[in-house]
Amino acid sequence: MYDLRDLEFLSALARYKHFAKAAAACGVSQPAFSMRIRGLEERLGFSIVRRGNRYQGMTPEGEAILRHARKILDEMRALEQDVLAAKGQVTGTLVFGVIPTAAAFAARLAILLHQAYPGVLARIETASSLEIQQRLEDGTLDAGLTYSDAVVGDLAQAIPLYEERYFLLTPDHLVAAGRQQITWAEAAEMPLTLLEPRMQNRRIIDLVFEEIGAVAQVIAEASAMSICVSMVREGLAATVVPEILLDSLGPLEGTEALALTEPVLAKSISFVSAARGPGLATVEALRDIVDAL
Repeated sequence: MYDLRDLEFLSALARYKHFAKAAAACGVSQPAFSMRIRGLEERLGFSIVRRGNRYQGMTPEGEAILRHARKILDEMRALEQDVLAAKGQVTGTLVFGVIPTAAAFAARLAILLHQAYPGVLARIETASSLEIQQRLEDGTLDAGLTYSDAVVGDLAQAIPLYEERYFLLTPDHLVAAGRQQITWAEAAEMPLTLLEPRMQNRRIIDLVFEEIGAVAQVIAEASAMSICVSMVREGLAATVVPEILLDSLGPLEGTEALALTEPVLAKSISFVSAARGPGLATVEALRDIVDAL
């Protein structure tokens, strides 16, 4: 009735929610992709995609097929990896979703993973904590780094890693020389560049400002910490960064890093993987790295 390629196409369409993008991800033209989906519907005898001028989602029948498709694809991928692991070869691609503030730690894990398992390719993708949860559930992520309080019951193997503590990274002309600390209230009065509101880190920062009754002077928002840091280096604004990112960046000429106080805030970061299906050998390899830290 259908083969694995049909299921891969269906899974890609559900992920990208766009025929052209899904087709590109599958390495085929959009007409060929659309014909394949239409052919699957004809063989099944019902519509699995709601269509209009653009993709509008799956029908109830399509959602049912999609759930089974993801399970089958997960099991086939796990089978392929297990066969190679039985031969002493841990290989494959591991898709690793991380919140932006944990990107530096994720890079460190990827280096350790490559050193221990050179046949594993780590693909690191930044995402919000909510996106990481959703993509672990739908099978488009294998593992993630996220805030511990964002871990829900259907995520398994949550391993706390470290506490995220916060500093203000600022152009040195915005603060007096020799300062080591700054209050959140003082930081709110400075021009700031922060992550987008959809990011959990931004919501954490906004909540701090709200609780102390301060209105932050945000002049720019970004989807990545690297953009915020670039604006600091250009002398345009300050930003709030986790301590682990400062350690990764090292000294930055023309900037100062001040510990944020009143309050002193720390948020737990965890390694997470999905509860569904058989465990992937690549995920087990990364978990071995995490356990050894």
